[in-house]
Amino acid sequence: MDSLFFLTILIVIFALGFDFINGFHDTANTIATSVSTRALSPKIAIVLAASMNFVGALTFTGVAKTIGSGIIDPFHIENGSVIVLSALISAILWNLVTWYYGIPSSSSHAIIGSLAGAAISALGFHALNYHGFINIIIALVVSPILALTIGFIVMTLLQLIFRNFNLGKTNRGFRVFQIFTAAIQSFTHGTNDAQKAMGIITLALVSANFTSSMDIPMWVRLASATVMGLGTSIGGWKIIKTVGGKIMKIKPINGAAADISSASIIFGATLIHLPVSSTHVISSSIMGVGSAERVKGVKWGTALNIVLTWIITLPITAIVAALIYQLLALFL
Repeated sequence: MDSLFFLTILIVIFALGFDFINGFHDTANTIATSVSTRALSPKIAIVLAASMNFVGALTFTGVAKTIGSGIIDPFHIENGSVIVLSALISAILWNLVTWYYGIPSSSSHAIIGSLAGAAISALGFHALNYHGFINIIIALVVSPILALTIGFIVMTLLQLIFRNFNLGKTNRGFRVFQIFTAAIQSFTHGTNDAQKAMGIITLALVSANFTSSMDIPMWVRLASATVMGLGTSIGGWKIIKTVGGKIMKIKPINGAAADISSASIIFGATLIHLPVSSTHVISSSIMGVGSAERVKGVKWGTALNIVLTWIITLPITAIVAALIYQLLALFL
């Protein structure tokens, strides 16, 4: 029992570490457009993002329950603590590597791929909850496509509505409006992304028999929300440069359209308790907005590199987690 207790404490520390890295890794996504259009200064944007992430993280728990029980069954799994720890180490390594190179990869893909890979390595493919896992994969695949489509539609509508307006006044108006859209964007990020650490911690508590329910304890919610907010306050400037400028040249009207589009997709997913990648959704909405204005204006080379990262994250993190599990199982 003592060894299991200390292993669970270690998992909580690593889960909060993942949450912290997720915060500074994904801050760029939520505020990149408002910073690139100078609607907000970097410092104010980060404070806004950190605050709204914290509020969003405390507001919902449905996604956390899906992460905790939708991939593997926490009530009927052997060596669950080692599986969870292996998944966290793999996801953290991937997040740090992609952050270092300024690649806007998905923390969601990283933890989901890692959890699946570690479980398969431990118990075989029957360890997966196929119904829940497939639903999660569908959400991860469909959400960027929806974001690109909605981004295109929203930008097209805004162009029609404001086609006869003075360009300078329009830009000034949307630059102010972006303060609101950046806040909403950050709030929705908290409602979905911060839930992943909560779900992982609760999964570890259930598998170690420290709790008998997937209801998220209040201390887990508070700890995850606080650490996500702290991580957000650190920021991720390398990724801001990629999301905010290397996909397309963003004007205030573009930034507002992208924020509205991505926030609606992320919050919609939260309401139906499905995890999505804020990185994928936000980047896709920017591509959709850019395509509506001018297809050639989108830097498709950068977009292709981002998409390739999306594709390889799940299998790479699954393989890394599987290897880490086999290594840890020798000692734990």
